[in-house]
Amino acid sequence: MKKQSGFTLIEIAIVLVIIGLLLGGVLKGQELITSARVRNLISQQDGVKAAYFGFLDRYRALPGDYPQAVQNVSGATVFGNGNGQIEAAATPAGGSVATEDIAVWEHLSRAQFINGAFTHAATYTTASALTNPYSMFLVMRYDNNYADAGAAATRHNLKTGNQIPADILAEVDRKIDDGNAQLGTFRFSGFSATGTGPTAASCHTTGAWIVTGTVEPNCGATSLF
Repeated sequence: MKKQSGFTLIEIAIVLVIIGLLLGGVLKGQELITSARVRNLISQQDGVKAAYFGFLDRYRALPGDYPQAVQNVSGATVFGNGNGQIEAAATPAGGSVATEDIAVWEHLSRAQFINGAFTHAATYTTASALTNPYSMFLVMRYDNNYADAGAAATRHNLKTGNQIPADILAEVDRKIDDGNAQLGTFRFSGFSATGTGPTAASCHTTGAWIVTGTVEPNCGATSLF
């Protein structure tokens, strides 16, 4: 009688265990990557907010808007109009630059509140502004371009930049705020300094970040001051 060949139950069980370990390792690795990205974004937001308040405390003026920046901040090349608002199109009267939101990064870096040595430019570039882990520009300005359950009030805020997956922002929101994209101090923002701006309906629905199904890769948020 011809002897049959094949895998034994023990051999099949060993193979299944190995496959399970490999899949577990892949999933754990992805979880670690996601956690690292979340921590990076939180650290960056906290660091810039601390720099903003540190600058305000030292100079009694806002970065980008500071009218005596050239005189008092070593290496600063531009100054703002001093009206207490970091504007994207400031009236030059009293200041040397309209794009105070870009001047923010020169003032903060030259005052040594953030790493790097940014120099003001008319547009956002890697030499003039800070970028997020996805290579998109952070923006600090006085506006109302952020989600709100009602009508968004105009106020200073720090935008994360776009091209951030919705699930990453959802986790950031849960860790530092209330998990709601329309409420609290961390909210969705459709603003983008460059590239395609995020679409609200793709990133959240009535405040809940969309993290099921196909997760939207191009979302953004902002921290309100």
